[in-house]
Amino acid sequence: MAIIGGGLTGCALAFTLAGAGFRPIVLEAERIGQSGTGRASGLMLPDPGPAFRDVQQRYGLRAARTIFEMWRRAALDGAALLRRANVRCQLATSESLLVTPPKDEKALQRDYEARQSAGVESSWLSLKQARLASRLESGPALRIRAGFTLDPYRACIGLAAAAVKRGARVFERSRVQKVRAAARDVEITLDGGTVRASTVVVATGTATAEFKPLRRHFKSRESYLVLTEAVGAGLRKQLVPEAAILRDTLVPPHRLRWTEDHRLLMGGADQDEVPAKRRDAVRIQRTGQLMYELLTMYPVIAGLQPEFGWEVPYGATADGLPYVGPHRNYPRHLFALGGDSSTGAFLSARLLARRLQDQPQKGDEVFGWTR
Repeated sequence: MAIIGGGLTGCALAFTLAGAGFRPIVLEAERIGQSGTGRASGLMLPDPGPAFRDVQQRYGLRAARTIFEMWRRAALDGAALLRRANVRCQLATSESLLVTPPKDEKALQRDYEARQSAGVESSWLSLKQARLASRLESGPALRIRAGFTLDPYRACIGLAAAAVKRGARVFERSRVQKVRAAARDVEITLDGGTVRASTVVVATGTATAEFKPLRRHFKSRESYLVLTEAVGAGLRKQLVPEAAILRDTLVPPHRLRWTEDHRLLMGGADQDEVPAKRRDAVRIQRTGQLMYELLTMYPVIAGLQPEFGWEVPYGATADGLPYVGPHRNYPRHLFALGGDSSTGAFLSARLLARRLQDQPQKGDEVFGWTR
């Protein structure tokens, strides 16, 4: 069994399968963890991002409940897997605060009520409670537990190393040129050779050129991140609590967290992917934009400087959810494509491992291609 993609999904799947008696082969075009995974924000959120009401209106109550329950379970299972594998990646428990501007209070209230009716975990914070919890001049908020932060690069290479100890084989700088399904196996053509496997798992974030017909399901997008200089203890007490992940309901949303060395990591400013020749200039502009938006949220940081800014490419889907599982046009293939979420990576690995072990569960199809 071969896995194309050495990001968090591929490494988590390799570790899981190697522990179940498989000998997976991981093929990574560059270096393990140094593509989108290593540049991600390190948020393992307990919900998938789209509003619960939006998912419910699109797929129905039962499917929406299943999606949110499975996502929350994946965050908890992902943290447990990292601890079980003894991966040192600065894993820390965090509560997620979803704040809203006062003008959007009714929309958040309706989403909370829909969550409550469906039995999906969240707590309502009044205006006063939200401002106390976030130290932000916002409207009301939702508190959602079972979130985590981590260093995604360390998580990825740690799981890859643990998978190798269990018998997996990892090949870096092994760019796939072609994948062809035969009668009994799959032939994978690389730059310098050929690999044959009973099944191939494609975990490349978005559909690559080898799977051109699938690319219509994804829009190439970029999210931007800015990392500040270290923040002193006195100033930290006036900002978002260090045990919290702050998100908002703006479009595109902001995501704010602390790093272990007391820096603020701010994400957002998502837009369609820009041409390579414009990337440096856009990165500078987006870094400045995010710092300005952070200043409007917390005016007390005036003078705080950014030290790093970068972009994270991802494949956006129409509903904000990944596609995980088989596709009828690709025999002996399994896919985990779409989004840029660490939780989504562990969810995908869990769903694919169940299918490869012939143990699919009811509800897994909510992330499939036929939804």
